[in-house]
Amino acid sequence: MTTASTPTPTPTPTPAPPDPGVRATATALAVQILKDWTERREAPAPASALDPADAGVPALAALLHPGHHDDGHDDGHDDGHADADADAGADVDADVDSDVGSDVDADETAAVAARAVASWVRTAGRGAGHPGLFSGGLAGTLAGLRLGARVHPALHTVADRLHQHLATPPTDPAWRRDEVGITDYDLIVGPAGTLHALLLGTRPPTVPAAHVAHLTLLCGDPDLRRLRAGRQERFPQLDWLEGRVNTGMGHGVAGLLTALTATARRTTPDHPPSPARPAVTEAIRTVCRWLIRQSFTDARSVRSWDGAGLDEPPAPGARARQAWCYGAPGVSWALWDAADAVGDQESAAWAAAAFTTLCEAYDETFHLYGDEPTDRLGCCHGAAGVLAVADAFHRHAHHPAAAALRTRLTTHLTDRLDEVTTLAGQDMGLLGGATGVLCALLTAAPGAGPPARRDWTTLLGLR
Repeated sequence: MTTASTPTPTPTPTPAPPDPGVRATATALAVQILKDWTERREAPAPASALDPADAGVPALAALLHPGHHDDGHDDGHDDGHADADADAGADVDADVDSDVGSDVDADETAAVAARAVASWVRTAGRGAGHPGLFSGGLAGTLAGLRLGARVHPALHTVADRLHQHLATPPTDPAWRRDEVGITDYDLIVGPAGTLHALLLGTRPPTVPAAHVAHLTLLCGDPDLRRLRAGRQERFPQLDWLEGRVNTGMGHGVAGLLTALTATARRTTPDHPPSPARPAVTEAIRTVCRWLIRQSFTDARSVRSWDGAGLDEPPAPGARARQAWCYGAPGVSWALWDAADAVGDQESAAWAAAAFTTLCEAYDETFHLYGDEPTDRLGCCHGAAGVLAVADAFHRHAHHPAAAALRTRLTTHLTDRLDEVTTLAGQDMGLLGGATGVLCALLTAAPGAGPPARRDWTTLLGLR
């Protein structure tokens, strides 16, 4: 199934691998940042800016903590192909052992991680209180509890109670099914992100039927008419979206698609059969076809997407925003993973080739921009998000161009760890803050260090 011209990949030269010491260096910085954050936060009058309302702190702490074990909970990545994924990833993590880097004491690392999670938990759930994954949402609290339970297993008991609360869909006001707002569907503040959080850490796999049914309904037409936005009363900065369908990962169709994909992977023949599976599969195919139709090649030869679907031919020129949130990285991953989950090899090959066009043309001096470190470095807009996507493509699609881009961006971020330290004083969140940058580095970088669990990537629609 291909409804647009297929991007043609070209061979990608493999850059020199980053120094294996990168992982130890990033680990040492992560330990120091979490230690400083906890001490500042526990001061007599902590600043509210030190209270991240998402799962960034427990996600980073879980990556650092050397005591990972099977506590009877799933990591959110069980797709029915665990053995194949383990075999495919063997070469990726062959250089990662269970010892913390030589410059970092393992006992200190464990103590810092445990103290940071304990501090985070004291104010968890005191954000905005909506059911979303970010921006103070309770789904973000649930995800933080699940990840924090890698350090403090007792947190699963609290998480189980919050899971039951969030699994009950809203009744007043109900999710809109026409002229939607982002809270009616998206990954950051809507049910797509809530669904990801509900799927994280549950064994046996549980799929919240109401969330799945709602997202599937929104994808019931080839033109995705139900996803055309109405007025964004709570988010006036998105007024430009009215009457259009957002394409992106954070607020758009790509993020919704990752939630449907996660559902599909939880309802494979290896799991208890689900009556929702046929509808989910059809919705995935519909969204994939729509996203392919919205793509175009920009002036830098990158197969790309604008922020909203095309109502007229795309404007000429290059698209500077190529990030997790908008553009080729996030959208092409969502397409590849969705097509792979439902066995659509043609569309999966199309999406992989689209990502290759980004890898071939990616220019850190053009595609990473902004006045603030969060824009240049963070997971949402910056290098860390593209690194996380490249790592996912490399691990799951065995994508050679992604491997090369992963190496480049690992080096790029390692050269800017002083900026990451500055960012930590401003933002400790996962999407735009220092914890997200360090999670991406610790997951993708070579060298000695704690095993690279990837359960945190669920919160970005990755795996």
